[in-house]
Amino acid sequence: MDFIFKTKKSKIVRDYIGITIGAAIMALGISVFLMDAYVVPGGVSGLSMTLSYLTYGKIPIGVTMWVLNLPLFFWGIKELGKSFGARTFYGFTLNSIFVDLFRGDIPYLHFIKLNQSQTIIDLRDNDFFFLILVGATLLGIGLGLVFKCKGTTAGSDIIASILHKRFGIKPGQAIMMIDFFVIASAGIVIYLKDLSLGKPAFSLTLYAMFLLFVSSKIVDIVLDGFDYARVAYIISSKTDEISEAILTDLSRGATALKARGLYKNEDREVLMTVVPLKGSRNTAGYDKTDR
Repeated sequence: MDFIFKTKKSKIVRDYIGITIGAAIMALGISVFLMDAYVVPGGVSGLSMTLSYLTYGKIPIGVTMWVLNLPLFFWGIKELGKSFGARTFYGFTLNSIFVDLFRGDIPYLHFIKLNQSQTIIDLRDNDFFFLILVGATLLGIGLGLVFKCKGTTAGSDIIASILHKRFGIKPGQAIMMIDFFVIASAGIVIYLKDLSLGKPAFSLTLYAMFLLFVSSKIVDIVLDGFDYARVAYIISSKTDEISEAILTDLSRGATALKARGLYKNEDREVLMTVVPLKGSRNTAGYDKTDR
């Protein structure tokens, strides 16, 4: 019993360490690479950046993120239950702290200002696309790590979950709508305030869309890994030979399903096997034996 308790406790500790690292990586992407480039991610972080642009940076972005996330957090507890709580609060609080820390907006730590380092300035001036690509990558890795450790950074995730519960809207669709609204709003603010660094505001909006696509793909990679699997259904008159090849050559399991071909109205077997994505072409090759 003590062993089980210690194992569970150590797993919780590892999860919180993972959330801490993920929140820091995510904050690095937002505060150092994206904020001063005026390329806005979706969600609360993007809305906070937009409000910062409106006030010319008078309110630290991390503080704005935390203030906006707090009512969403309590709304989420009310609608989704208390199980949603501690890790989410820890995640969005730490993320907000790291954002202001890296920008030197925390009292007595003004000397940090990673966003004003020579490397970042050089990338912003001379290799803008790579700057955004790195920011998107950091954002995706950080958020994916937080999710993998069973945490969240609140924001649009909460709204999407509530909309799904109340109205049956798919979370992916809800997040897409929220992010589109935030990015469009940011584009309007950047255009009206003329903050576009010599680039058209619409170009920065397109960069933001690209940012969302890249970061979401990286989140999937962090959560699922690179070794995706695929289910292969094999229809052939040589199921015995193919199943033998799958079992011996590929060292995979297989299941034979009874099926009936509607064209000739004949009973036949369909082989089903699960293979890594990199091995799916080899498996598909066995299907060509009777063609």
